[in-house]
Amino acid sequence: MLSPTLITVALAAAMIGALAGVLGTFLVLRGQSLLGDVIAHASLPGVVAGFLISGERGFVPILAGALVSGALAGLSVQLLRRGAGVKSDAALGSVLSLFFALGVVLLTVAQSQGGSAGLTMFLFGQAASVLRADLLPMAVVGGTVLLVLVLLWKEFQLVAFDREAARAQGLPVERLEVLLTLLTAVTIVLGLSLAGVVLMVALLIAPAVAARQWVRGLAPMVWLAALIGALAGSGGAVISAMGQGVATGPVMVLAAVALTALSLLLAPERGLVARWRRQGAARQALRGRQVLAALRGLEGDHATPDYASDEAMLQAYLGTDAGPALARLYRDGLIRPAARLAPEAAARRWELTEAGRLRVEEGGQHA
Repeated sequence: MLSPTLITVALAAAMIGALAGVLGTFLVLRGQSLLGDVIAHASLPGVVAGFLISGERGFVPILAGALVSGALAGLSVQLLRRGAGVKSDAALGSVLSLFFALGVVLLTVAQSQGGSAGLTMFLFGQAASVLRADLLPMAVVGGTVLLVLVLLWKEFQLVAFDREAARAQGLPVERLEVLLTLLTAVTIVLGLSLAGVVLMVALLIAPAVAARQWVRGLAPMVWLAALIGALAGSGGAVISAMGQGVATGPVMVLAAVALTALSLLLAPERGLVARWRRQGAARQALRGRQVLAALRGLEGDHATPDYASDEAMLQAYLGTDAGPALARLYRDGLIRPAARLAPEAAARRWELTEAGRLRVEEGGQHA
Protein backbone atom coordinates (compact mmCIF):
# COMPACT_ATOMS: atom_id res chain seq x y z
CA MET A 1 0.00 0.00 0.00
CA LEU A 2 1.32 3.40 -0.93
CA SER A 3 2.07 5.73 1.94
CA PRO A 4 0.43 9.19 2.09
CA THR A 5 3.88 10.77 1.83
CA LEU A 6 4.65 8.86 -1.38
CA ILE A 7 1.28 9.79 -2.87
CA THR A 8 1.94 13.45 -2.08
CA VAL A 9 5.42 13.37 -3.60
CA ALA A 10 4.21 11.44 -6.68
CA LEU A 11 1.40 13.94 -7.32
CA ALA A 12 3.76 16.89 -6.91
CA ALA A 13 6.33 15.26 -9.18
CA ALA A 14 3.69 14.52 -11.82
CA MET A 15 2.51 18.14 -11.79
CA ILE A 16 6.03 19.54 -11.98
CA GLY A 17 7.04 17.06 -14.67
CA ALA A 18 4.02 17.87 -16.83
CA LEU A 19 4.47 21.62 -16.46
CA ALA A 20 8.19 21.36 -17.16
CA GLY A 21 7.48 19.32 -20.29
CA VAL A 22 5.10 22.00 -21.58
CA LEU A 23 7.49 24.92 -21.00
CA GLY A 24 10.47 22.89 -22.13
CA THR A 25 8.80 22.38 -25.50
CA PHE A 26 9.04 26.09 -26.23
CA LEU A 27 12.65 26.21 -25.05
CA VAL A 28 13.62 23.34 -27.35
CA LEU A 29 11.78 24.72 -30.37
CA ARG A 30 13.28 28.18 -29.88
CA GLY A 31 16.78 26.72 -29.56
CA GLN A 32 17.12 28.03 -26.01
CA SER A 33 17.50 24.83 -24.03
CA LEU A 34 20.37 26.28 -22.01
CA LEU A 35 18.17 29.16 -20.89
CA GLY A 36 16.45 26.76 -18.51
CA ASP A 37 19.83 25.76 -17.13
CA VAL A 38 20.72 29.41 -16.58
CA ILE A 39 17.46 30.17 -14.78
CA ALA A 40 17.73 27.05 -12.62
CA HIS A 41 21.29 27.78 -11.47
CA ALA A 42 20.53 31.47 -11.09
CA SER A 43 17.79 30.62 -8.59
CA LEU A 44 20.40 29.74 -5.96
CA PRO A 45 21.23 33.34 -4.90
CA GLY A 46 17.50 34.02 -4.62
CA VAL A 47 17.07 30.98 -2.39
CA VAL A 48 19.82 32.13 -0.02
CA ALA A 49 18.74 35.78 -0.17
CA GLY A 50 15.19 34.76 0.76
CA PHE A 51 16.57 32.95 3.79
CA LEU A 52 18.83 35.83 4.82
CA ILE A 53 16.05 38.41 4.50
CA SER A 54 13.34 36.39 6.23
CA GLY A 55 15.60 34.70 8.76
CA GLU A 56 13.82 31.38 8.27
CA ARG A 57 13.62 28.49 5.81
CA GLY A 58 9.99 29.09 4.92
CA PHE A 59 9.04 28.10 1.40
CA VAL A 60 7.29 31.35 0.56
CA PRO A 61 10.26 33.74 1.07
CA ILE A 62 12.77 31.24 -0.34
CA LEU A 63 10.77 30.43 -3.46
CA ALA A 64 9.90 34.10 -3.93
CA GLY A 65 13.60 34.94 -3.84
CA ALA A 66 14.33 32.12 -6.28
CA LEU A 67 11.66 33.42 -8.66
CA VAL A 68 13.04 36.95 -8.59
CA SER A 69 16.62 35.76 -9.07
CA GLY A 70 15.77 33.27 -11.83
CA ALA A 71 13.59 35.75 -13.69
CA LEU A 72 16.28 38.43 -13.41
CA ALA A 73 18.83 36.03 -14.87
CA GLY A 74 16.56 35.12 -17.77
CA LEU A 75 15.87 38.77 -18.51
CA SER A 76 19.58 39.53 -18.29
CA VAL A 77 20.25 36.96 -21.00
CA GLN A 78 17.60 38.54 -23.20
CA LEU A 79 19.05 42.00 -22.57
CA LEU A 80 22.58 40.93 -23.43
CA ARG A 81 21.45 39.21 -26.62
CA ARG A 82 18.97 41.81 -27.89
CA GLY A 83 20.34 44.99 -26.40
CA ALA A 84 24.09 44.55 -26.25
CA GLY A 85 24.44 42.22 -29.24
CA VAL A 86 26.25 39.54 -27.24
CA LYS A 87 26.12 36.10 -28.83
CA SER A 88 23.67 33.68 -27.27
CA ASP A 89 26.20 31.20 -25.89
CA ALA A 90 28.33 33.95 -24.39
CA ALA A 91 25.32 35.60 -22.76
CA LEU A 92 24.09 32.30 -21.32
CA GLY A 93 27.51 31.32 -19.99
CA SER A 94 28.21 34.72 -18.47
CA VAL A 95 24.89 35.04 -16.67
CA LEU A 96 24.95 31.44 -15.41
CA SER A 97 28.45 31.83 -13.99
CA LEU A 98 27.71 35.20 -12.42
CA PHE A 99 24.50 34.21 -10.66
CA PHE A 100 25.69 30.79 -9.53
CA ALA A 101 28.92 32.29 -8.15
CA LEU A 102 26.84 34.89 -6.31
CA GLY A 103 24.69 32.09 -4.91
CA VAL A 104 27.74 30.20 -3.63
CA VAL A 105 29.07 33.36 -1.96
CA LEU A 106 25.71 34.04 -0.30
CA LEU A 107 25.49 30.42 0.80
CA THR A 108 28.90 30.77 2.45
CA VAL A 109 27.72 33.91 4.23
CA ALA A 110 24.57 32.17 5.42
CA GLN A 111 26.57 29.21 6.72
CA SER A 112 28.90 31.51 8.61
CA GLN A 113 25.89 33.02 10.37
CA GLY A 114 24.56 29.61 11.34
CA GLY A 115 21.05 28.25 10.99
CA SER A 116 21.37 27.63 7.24
CA ALA A 117 21.02 23.86 7.50
CA GLY A 118 18.69 22.57 4.83
CA LEU A 119 19.43 25.23 2.24
CA THR A 120 21.63 22.82 0.31
CA MET A 121 18.54 20.70 -0.42
CA PHE A 122 17.69 23.27 -3.08
CA LEU A 123 20.84 22.26 -4.96
CA PHE A 124 19.69 18.69 -5.59
CA GLY A 125 16.15 18.68 -4.23
CA GLN A 126 14.56 16.87 -1.32
CA ALA A 127 11.20 15.37 -2.12
CA ALA A 128 10.39 14.63 1.52
CA SER A 129 10.10 18.38 2.10
CA VAL A 130 6.97 18.52 -0.07
CA LEU A 131 3.83 18.51 2.10
CA ARG A 132 0.23 17.81 1.21
CA ALA A 133 -0.55 21.46 1.91
CA ASP A 134 1.88 22.40 -0.88
CA LEU A 135 -0.11 20.56 -3.56
CA LEU A 136 -2.91 23.11 -3.86
CA PRO A 137 -0.61 26.16 -4.21
CA MET A 138 1.48 24.24 -6.75
CA ALA A 139 -1.64 23.31 -8.70
CA VAL A 140 -2.91 26.90 -8.66
CA VAL A 141 0.39 28.36 -9.82
CA GLY A 142 0.85 25.66 -12.44
CA GLY A 143 -2.72 26.11 -13.66
CA THR A 144 -2.13 29.85 -13.98
CA VAL A 145 0.97 29.20 -16.11
CA LEU A 146 -0.99 26.87 -18.36
CA LEU A 147 -3.86 29.37 -18.61
CA VAL A 148 -1.46 32.06 -19.85
CA LEU A 149 -0.12 29.63 -22.44
CA VAL A 150 -3.63 28.80 -23.63
CA LEU A 151 -4.68 32.44 -23.87
CA LEU A 152 -1.58 33.37 -25.88
CA TRP A 153 -1.21 30.07 -27.72
CA LYS A 154 -1.22 31.48 -31.27
CA GLU A 155 1.25 34.20 -30.38
CA PHE A 156 3.65 31.85 -28.61
CA GLN A 157 3.36 29.35 -31.47
CA LEU A 158 4.36 31.94 -34.06
CA VAL A 159 7.25 33.23 -31.92
CA ALA A 160 8.51 29.67 -31.42
CA PHE A 161 8.57 28.81 -35.13
CA ASP A 162 9.13 32.10 -36.93
CA ARG A 163 10.20 35.07 -34.90
CA GLU A 164 10.50 37.39 -37.89
CA ALA A 165 7.03 36.51 -39.16
CA ALA A 166 5.64 37.29 -35.72
CA ARG A 167 7.37 40.66 -35.78
CA ALA A 168 6.04 41.35 -39.29
CA GLN A 169 2.51 40.74 -38.04
CA GLY A 170 2.98 43.38 -35.38
CA LEU A 171 3.30 41.05 -32.39
CA PRO A 172 5.35 42.30 -29.42
CA VAL A 173 7.99 39.61 -29.85
CA GLU A 174 10.30 40.85 -27.10
CA ARG A 175 7.48 41.04 -24.57
CA LEU A 176 6.26 37.58 -25.48
CA GLU A 177 9.77 36.19 -25.06
CA VAL A 178 10.06 37.91 -21.70
CA LEU A 179 6.74 36.40 -20.66
CA LEU A 180 7.90 32.93 -21.72
CA THR A 181 11.06 33.45 -19.71
CA LEU A 182 9.04 34.41 -16.65
CA LEU A 183 6.76 31.38 -17.06
CA THR A 184 9.85 29.18 -17.32
CA ALA A 185 11.25 30.74 -14.16
CA VAL A 186 7.99 30.04 -12.31
CA THR A 187 8.09 26.41 -13.44
CA ILE A 188 11.69 25.98 -12.32
CA VAL A 189 10.99 27.54 -8.94
CA LEU A 190 8.07 25.16 -8.38
CA GLY A 191 10.36 22.21 -9.01
CA LEU A 192 13.29 23.32 -6.87
CA SER A 193 12.18 21.37 -3.82
CA LEU A 194 11.95 18.18 -5.91
CA ALA A 195 14.86 18.34 -8.34
CA GLY A 196 16.97 21.28 -7.18
CA VAL A 197 18.75 23.93 -9.21
CA VAL A 198 21.25 21.46 -10.67
CA LEU A 199 18.84 18.85 -12.04
CA MET A 200 15.71 20.86 -12.79
CA VAL A 201 16.86 21.69 -16.30
CA ALA A 202 16.73 17.99 -17.24
CA LEU A 203 13.02 17.88 -16.45
CA LEU A 204 12.54 20.84 -18.78
CA ILE A 205 14.49 19.52 -21.74
CA ALA A 206 14.30 15.71 -21.69
CA PRO A 207 10.48 15.34 -22.06
CA ALA A 208 10.40 17.88 -24.89
CA VAL A 209 13.25 16.16 -26.74
CA ALA A 210 11.51 12.80 -26.30
CA ALA A 211 8.18 14.14 -27.56
CA ARG A 212 9.85 15.74 -30.57
CA GLN A 213 10.84 12.30 -31.85
CA TRP A 214 7.24 11.05 -32.05
CA VAL A 215 5.17 13.99 -33.32
CA ARG A 216 5.49 17.00 -35.62
CA GLY A 217 2.94 19.63 -34.62
CA LEU A 218 3.34 21.94 -31.64
CA ALA A 219 0.10 20.96 -29.90
CA PRO A 220 0.78 17.19 -30.02
CA MET A 221 4.34 17.84 -28.89
CA VAL A 222 3.16 19.87 -25.91
CA TRP A 223 0.65 17.20 -24.86
CA LEU A 224 3.13 14.37 -25.26
CA ALA A 225 5.90 16.26 -23.45
CA ALA A 226 3.51 16.89 -20.56
CA LEU A 227 2.63 13.19 -20.44
CA ILE A 228 6.28 12.10 -20.55
CA GLY A 229 7.19 14.64 -17.88
CA ALA A 230 4.36 13.45 -15.64
CA LEU A 231 5.38 9.80 -16.12
CA ALA A 232 9.01 10.58 -15.38
CA GLY A 233 8.09 12.58 -12.29
CA SER A 234 5.61 10.17 -10.73
CA GLY A 235 7.56 7.10 -11.86
CA GLY A 236 10.78 8.49 -10.43
CA ALA A 237 9.05 9.18 -7.11
CA VAL A 238 7.71 5.63 -6.89
CA ILE A 239 11.02 4.04 -7.93
CA SER A 240 13.02 6.11 -5.44
CA ALA A 241 10.62 5.06 -2.67
CA MET A 242 11.57 1.42 -3.32
CA GLY A 243 15.17 2.07 -2.32
CA GLN A 244 16.39 3.07 1.10
CA GLY A 245 17.53 6.67 1.11
CA VAL A 246 17.46 7.06 -2.69
CA ALA A 247 17.01 10.71 -3.68
CA THR A 248 13.85 11.37 -5.68
CA GLY A 249 15.12 14.20 -7.88
CA PRO A 250 17.96 12.26 -9.53
CA VAL A 251 15.71 9.25 -10.10
CA MET A 252 13.13 11.51 -11.78
CA VAL A 253 15.85 12.83 -14.06
CA LEU A 254 17.08 9.31 -14.83
CA ALA A 255 13.53 8.27 -15.68
CA ALA A 256 13.13 11.26 -18.00
CA VAL A 257 16.46 10.55 -19.69
CA ALA A 258 15.55 6.86 -20.08
CA LEU A 259 12.28 7.79 -21.80
CA THR A 260 14.20 10.19 -24.03
CA ALA A 261 16.74 7.50 -24.93
CA LEU A 262 13.95 5.06 -25.83
CA SER A 263 12.31 7.74 -27.97
CA LEU A 264 15.56 8.52 -29.76
CA LEU A 265 15.97 4.83 -30.44
CA LEU A 266 12.45 3.61 -31.25
CA ALA A 267 10.48 6.55 -32.69
CA PRO A 268 8.93 5.36 -35.98
CA GLU A 269 10.24 8.15 -38.21
CA ARG A 270 13.07 9.91 -36.41
CA GLY A 271 14.35 7.07 -34.24
CA LEU A 272 17.75 5.54 -34.82
CA VAL A 273 16.30 2.11 -35.56
CA ALA A 274 14.00 3.54 -38.23
CA ARG A 275 16.91 5.55 -39.64
CA TRP A 276 19.13 2.46 -39.81
CA ARG A 277 16.34 0.58 -41.57
CA ARG A 278 15.90 3.35 -44.12
CA GLN A 279 19.63 3.47 -44.73
CA GLY A 280 19.73 -0.29 -45.14
CA ALA A 281 16.80 -0.20 -47.56
CA ALA A 282 18.49 2.58 -49.52
CA ARG A 283 21.69 0.55 -49.77
CA GLN A 284 19.73 -2.49 -50.93
CA ALA A 285 17.90 -0.43 -53.54
CA LEU A 286 21.17 1.04 -54.77
CA ARG A 287 22.75 -2.40 -55.02
CA GLY A 288 19.72 -3.66 -56.94
CA ARG A 289 19.96 -0.79 -59.42
CA GLN A 290 23.66 -1.51 -59.85
CA VAL A 291 22.97 -5.17 -60.60
CA LEU A 292 20.23 -4.29 -63.10
CA ALA A 293 22.51 -1.77 -64.78
CA ALA A 294 25.33 -4.34 -64.90
CA LEU A 295 23.06 -6.93 -66.51
CA ARG A 296 21.89 -4.37 -69.05
CA GLY A 297 25.46 -3.28 -69.71
CA LEU A 298 26.62 -6.84 -70.32
CA GLU A 299 23.75 -7.31 -72.75
CA GLY A 300 24.95 -4.26 -74.63
CA ASP A 301 28.58 -5.33 -74.53
CA HIS A 302 27.66 -8.67 -76.08
CA ALA A 303 25.09 -7.17 -78.47
CA THR A 304 22.61 -9.83 -77.33
CA PRO A 305 19.20 -8.73 -75.97
CA ASP A 306 18.72 -11.93 -74.01
CA TYR A 307 22.31 -12.35 -72.92
CA ALA A 308 22.59 -14.37 -69.71
CA SER A 309 25.31 -13.19 -67.33
CA ASP A 310 27.19 -15.59 -65.16
CA GLU A 311 26.80 -14.83 -61.42
CA ALA A 312 30.54 -14.97 -60.87
CA MET A 313 31.01 -12.53 -63.77
CA LEU A 314 28.51 -10.15 -62.18
CA GLN A 315 30.31 -10.25 -58.87
CA ALA A 316 33.61 -9.56 -60.58
CA TYR A 317 31.96 -6.77 -62.59
CA LEU A 318 30.56 -5.13 -59.44
CA GLY A 319 33.45 -5.97 -57.16
CA THR A 320 31.15 -7.24 -54.41
CA ASP A 321 28.80 -10.09 -53.50
CA ALA A 322 25.74 -9.78 -55.73
CA GLY A 323 23.92 -12.81 -54.31
CA PRO A 324 21.49 -11.00 -51.94
CA ALA A 325 20.65 -8.39 -54.58
CA LEU A 326 20.05 -11.09 -57.19
CA ALA A 327 17.72 -12.94 -54.82
CA ARG A 328 15.65 -9.79 -54.23
CA LEU A 329 15.52 -8.93 -57.92
CA TYR A 330 14.41 -12.47 -58.74
CA ARG A 331 11.72 -12.30 -56.07
CA ASP A 332 10.48 -9.02 -57.56
CA GLY A 333 10.32 -10.50 -61.06
CA LEU A 334 13.00 -8.26 -62.52
CA ILE A 335 15.43 -11.05 -63.45
CA ARG A 336 15.13 -14.76 -64.15
CA PRO A 337 17.59 -17.64 -64.12
CA ALA A 338 18.90 -18.79 -67.47
CA ALA A 339 20.11 -22.20 -68.54
CA ARG A 340 23.62 -23.07 -67.42
CA LEU A 341 26.35 -23.44 -70.00
CA ALA A 342 26.76 -27.06 -68.98
CA PRO A 343 24.85 -29.30 -66.57
CA GLU A 344 27.92 -29.62 -64.36
CA ALA A 345 28.48 -25.83 -64.19
CA ALA A 346 28.31 -24.56 -60.61
CA ALA A 347 27.60 -20.89 -61.27
CA ARG A 348 24.09 -19.68 -62.04
CA ARG A 349 23.35 -17.39 -64.96
CA TRP A 350 20.83 -14.55 -64.94
CA GLU A 351 19.02 -12.47 -67.53
CA LEU A 352 16.72 -9.48 -67.39
CA THR A 353 12.97 -9.83 -67.70
CA GLU A 354 10.95 -7.28 -69.62
CA ALA A 355 10.03 -5.66 -66.32
CA GLY A 356 13.72 -5.48 -65.45
CA ARG A 357 14.62 -3.83 -68.74
CA LEU A 358 11.80 -1.34 -68.26
CA ARG A 359 13.06 -0.56 -64.80
CA VAL A 360 16.55 0.13 -66.11
CA GLU A 361 15.27 2.30 -68.95
CA GLU A 362 13.07 4.34 -66.63
CA GLY A 363 15.94 4.85 -64.23
CA GLY A 364 13.70 3.22 -61.59
CA GLN A 365 13.96 4.40 -58.04
CA HIS A 366 13.28 1.00 -56.52
CA ALA A 367 14.70 -2.43 -57.05
